Amino acid sequence: MIVARHLFRRLRRCRRGTSTLEFAFVAPILILSVLGIIELGMILFVTSLLEGSVRSAARFGITGYSPTGISREERVLQILEENTAGLVDMDTVVFTQTVYPSFDSIGSPEPYVDDSPANGAYDAGEEFQDINGNGQWDSDMGVDGVGGPGDVVVYTVRVDWQLLTPMLAPFIGDGGVLPLSASIVVRNEPFESGGTG
Repeated sequence: MIVARHLFRRLRRCRRGTSTLEFAFVAPILILSVLGIIELGMILFVTSLLEGSVRSAARFGITGYSPTGISREERVLQILEENTAGLVDMDTVVFTQTVYPSFDSIGSPEPYVDDSPANGAYDAGEEFQDINGNGQWDSDMGVDGVGGPGDVVVYTVRVDWQLLTPMLAPFIGDGGVLPLSASIVVRNEPFESGGTG
């Protein structure tokens, strides 16, 4: 019994290994925090690249210029790819260009006559103004394309960003995938249609 008491006092005073034990408690939190900071930095960097690339693409698109041997749409996609520093897989990018007649029509439905029944919603058979010319009523009057002179164009780029570390997947995004997007609204310059270089 005296030996056990002596051994217990010795163990209680012994401080060897406490640093290792404390580090074992702190290390997972520290590693997770560092990985989170790196992941957040990458997300912010890629978002910034997307915003810059869509701005550069729109800057080209508003001019109406079509390089020889390539369409405006193809050149806009090339500009997007050039400005993402190879971090974004262009095969997974969803890029849309939607043309509207004016800024206040962005996202608006095509106008219709609300009658029989007058319920505040479009019902089949009601008269409507076919702004985008596709022969049917649409809840968004925009039409795909880069537009003509003076048109308002919304450029949107979206990509599902795969997290670098699967360890953070339960905390960020949906199963380790975080949707990132950027968009810009511009009015095309009053260029001459069909202009090439």
